[in-house]
Amino acid sequence: MKIVVTDQEGVVHELEGLDGWRVMEIIRDWGLNIKAECGGSCTCATCHVYVDAAWADQLVEPSDDEEDLLFSTTDKKPTSRLSCQILMRDELDGLKVTLAPSAAKD
Repeated sequence: MKIVVTDQEGVVHELEGLDGWRVMEIIRDWGLNIKAECGGSCTCATCHVYVDAAWADQLVEPSDDEEDLLFSTTDKKPTSRLSCQILMRDELDGLKVTLAPSAAKD
């Protein structure tokens, strides 16, 4: 299964992912510019992404903890999510996300 990731410079990457993996893990393992400091435990917001509007309704609703962390970012948008909280599954094959500026390692 694949996810399509637009990085902070606007470059589009088509990444191969595995069922059950966190989107954050896939992005990180492919070497894109994502901090992902907490490793997926939903205690930071350094894996912040914008989900393409066409895909937003297909995701599980964010938890209160995720909402709180997203609220703390300076670049939150209506389709903001923490990529560590999105688990890949067959229905998400082709998912499109954009890395938020706040997720950059730089």
